[in-house]
Amino acid sequence: QVQLVESGGGLVQAGGSLRLSCAASGRLFSITAMGWYRQAPGKQRELVAGITSDGITKYADSVKGRFTISRDNAKNTVYLQMNSLKPEDTAAYYCASYRSSSYYGGIDYWGQGTQVTVSS
Repeated sequence: QVQLVESGGGLVQAGGSLRLSCAASGRLFSITAMGWYRQAPGKQRELVAGITSDGITKYADSVKGRFTISRDNAKNTVYLQMNSLKPEDTAAYYCASYRSSSYYGGIDYWGQGTQVTVSS
């Protein structure tokens, strides 16, 4: 059973920064692609950023240049550094584990989510 535990969410003023962490267990982390998604009230869950096992990243257009996804395979942890936060970044953020080393095959495990609230 794979477990994903997020941390690092909170309340921050616009223009501020937060770093989210997702600790994974129960799977060989180093060969699995990982992602961060978010869901705001009344909206669909959307991809924020993803990273393959080889470190290839992708980002939603709305966060390019502000957010950075990274991974530490020794710690089985994926991070999301969020800078220049905007009120529209307010959402529950979810860590996701893909079925393979790339994005093909989709997601099979989700974390419980961590709330990020950006005040104006």
